[in-house]
Amino acid sequence: MKKRSILFVLALSAGMFVTSCSSDDNEGETIVPIQGKYNLSQRGTIVDGKEVLVDAPENAAGCNRDYLDLRLSNAAVIGDYSGSDCALTETTGTYVRSHNDLTITVGNLSSTSDIMNLTNKELKIKDKTTGIITVYTR
Repeated sequence: MKKRSILFVLALSAGMFVTSCSSDDNEGETIVPIQGKYNLSQRGTIVDGKEVLVDAPENAAGCNRDYLDLRLSNAAVIGDYSGSDCALTETTGTYVRSHNDLTITVGNLSSTSDIMNLTNKELKIKDKTTGIITVYTR
């Protein structure tokens, strides 16, 4: 009987330890990794407090969608399909994520965006300078 009581107390203590060790200090930051290849889906802005998004005009008709590939090495590859032959042009830069900010640098040009949504299927960012919202899907 004494053995059962000790085992019960140990099991109860372990259960309390496991449930009390969650990390709530991410300040609203998502825990989904940002690395991955995202297809350009929509662009827009906020009008009268509401998001207005349209299909991204940069995507050439009849071609694959343009993309953003964020790699583990912090390389950012921007793929652009254009022309009647849907020729692919890739531009490489770097990216840095700091909490819910994403900064992409290509050459000496940088843009910083708020990460509005990051899930396994979507990356939605809002440019801090222009306010333009860009939605990418996986």
